[in-house]
Amino acid sequence: MCNAPADAEARRAIKPVICYPTDTLPQPNMAIYEAARNGAEVIETVLAPARDAASFTVTAGHFFRITSVTGPQVGDLNLWNAHDLSERFFSGKTRALHGAHVTTGDRLWSNLPHLRPMATVTHDTLGWYGIDEYGGSVHDVIGTRCDPYTHNLLSGGQYHHCCHSNLTRALSDRSGLSLAEAEPHVHDVLNVFMCTGFTRDTGQYFMKASPVRPGDYIEFFAEIDLLGVLSACPGGDCSSEHSSDTAACYPLQIDILRPAQGALDTWQQPAANGYDRSHGR
Repeated sequence: MCNAPADAEARRAIKPVICYPTDTLPQPNMAIYEAARNGAEVIETVLAPARDAASFTVTAGHFFRITSVTGPQVGDLNLWNAHDLSERFFSGKTRALHGAHVTTGDRLWSNLPHLRPMATVTHDTLGWYGIDEYGGSVHDVIGTRCDPYTHNLLSGGQYHHCCHSNLTRALSDRSGLSLAEAEPHVHDVLNVFMCTGFTRDTGQYFMKASPVRPGDYIEFFAEIDLLGVLSACPGGDCSSEHSSDTAACYPLQIDILRPAQGALDTWQQPAANGYDRSHGR
């Protein structure tokens, strides 16, 4: 244990600075999305089975809604450009721009060099939760996904229905890639409905029982053509274990909604990031 310097308290008292002030961040036009959503109709429904994953596609300008249908359940969401798997959801930059958890009005950003909004959160029935006394909140972009490698590292076991493997299988089935080819495209997730934070004393990532109940949903507007995969986590509501064969688990429903014709005539799909990629050369 090292000794604290004489000015330790003064150093700790320095006020924080927000890394990425968002005053100039392009804001979504929520009024246009709301108007388009009012006349939208469900054109497809997909079910992610308990402890497994399902894939889906969403056309740019459509909505997709993830709903808890039969019991409290969290899900791990991956998103890609439907035409280019190299463009995918960037949880780290989404976290840097919007915070550790996302809700209505926040956007899911794609990786470099694209760095553009892939989807915008338009409705969140758990938006009321806010930040609880433990520092927990819902829909996080701080966790990764339960995976067989960490499970093996900690317990020596072989567990195949963790979210990483679920996402890998579903992407392989949808894309025609082998498991070995599909796995590198699986990436850090949006933990849908998951309630998480960091402990105040040790700074460890924690989870607690999700407040989600049947009928709760989070809904997104697709800014580009999307391929999505959603895993219904084997932890169920993540109240006790991250991966479990015994936790109560339930399916998650994905609905794809198409706006009425002409509802988005003034909307424009976001272009890829404008940086010239010269990198100083």
